[in-house]
Amino acid sequence: MEIIRRIAYTYFLGLPIIFYMGIITYLLLILTSLVMILNRRRITRFPLKYHSRLGYITILAATIHGLMAASVYL
Repeated sequence: MEIIRRIAYTYFLGLPIIFYMGIITYLLLILTSLVMILNRRRITRFPLKYHSRLGYITILAATIHGLMAASVYL
């Protein structure tokens, strides 16, 4: 876990990597939701595969972010 902790708290542009992972995860979550909202309101049509793939990517990013946060306590 020491390696993950070092990576998580490596500073990039003045902030730790874990901060950027949290922002990326949040933006992916919003984008995943936005795809379905736009489809339901018939503003645009995205195939379901985009929503599914964004969901998988969001879960992966959230898992990495969670592991980085948990590495502090383990």
